[in-house]
Amino acid sequence: MPSYVVETYLARGQAGQRAPLERRARSAAQELTQGRAGVRCEGSIHIPDDEICFFVFDAPSGREVAVAAERAGLEPIRVVEAFSSWKEER
Repeated sequence: MPSYVVETYLARGQAGQRAPLERRARSAAQELTQGRAGVRCEGSIHIPDDEICFFVFDAPSGREVAVAAERAGLEPIRVVEAFSSWKEER
C-alpha cells in the first residue's frame, strides 16, 4: 500500500500538540477504514526549528489521506506520496 506524508504547520512553542494531533489522525484514519480500504496513520515527525510537522499515512490514495487529515483537524499544507527505506525492507 502506498505511503503519504501530510505536511502541516506546528509552531515551535506548540510541540506538546504533536501527540494529541497524532492521536486524532489515527482516530480519523480508523473511522475512514470502517467498511473500506485501510487508511492508517503510521506516526509523526515535528521539526520545531522549521515549525513543520509531518504525519505519515498508509492508504490506497492521497485523496483518502487528505480526508483523514481534514477530519483530524491537521490543516494540511500538502499531501504527497512518499517512499521509505524501512518500508522497502519489510
